[in-house]
Amino acid sequence: MELHEVMQFLAEKGSDQTKKIWMKHGAREPFFGTKVADLKVLLKKIKQDHQLALQLYDTGNSDAMYLAGLLCDAKQFTPEVLNAWVEKAYWYMISDFTVAGAAAESNYAVMMAKQWINSGKEFVASAGWSAYSGYISITPNEKLDIPEIEHLLEQVASTIHQEQNRVRQSMNHFVIAVGSYIPELTEKCKLLGKSIGKVTVDMGGTSCKVPDSKEYIEKVEKMGNLGKKRKRAYC
Repeated sequence: MELHEVMQFLAEKGSDQTKKIWMKHGAREPFFGTKVADLKVLLKKIKQDHQLALQLYDTGNSDAMYLAGLLCDAKQFTPEVLNAWVEKAYWYMISDFTVAGAAAESNYAVMMAKQWINSGKEFVASAGWSAYSGYISITPNEKLDIPEIEHLLEQVASTIHQEQNRVRQSMNHFVIAVGSYIPELTEKCKLLGKSIGKVTVDMGGTSCKVPDSKEYIEKVEKMGNLGKKRKRAYC
């Protein structure tokens, strides 16, 4: 499909109700308010088209930017393009899902995640933590740098409540990811979750809540899913 055809589809599937919901979460014009379910219908039709993904992301339209993450071939990304993408990610659906997913599946996952985590920019740092979480979720544990991950857990423990809004959320999810996918660190993450306690994040007046990391990991444990990896970092 050509870019104009995709944009026409997004416009036709957009709704004011969905726009209102996304705007509460941080989206802003231009966008159509296309449901993620409709984006995935289009994904099944197109499958993968990296050049189209790049064009969609460059439109600055939030619906198109999210779709770009679904259509892209992460292995084709360079650090330069990933940095360009993260700089344009102005709200968490793009930073923590689209950009983080692309980085997590790229050949530069850890490098980009560590670089972004240390950024002073809210959505860049949030993308960094989310990218590392995504990388952990799809990577065999024997290939992970466990000491480095433990160091990052220490960083979470000492700074999470002082971090910027969405960074707090992605750091909390990092604890959940480590505790869920790396069994040797599960107990450590549960203790960390207990010490962290409630993580407060402004959700824009929506009903969304930040999960308790200890309770979440325990649910994964009870289901017998500790250490079970995902095929994709994307949702």
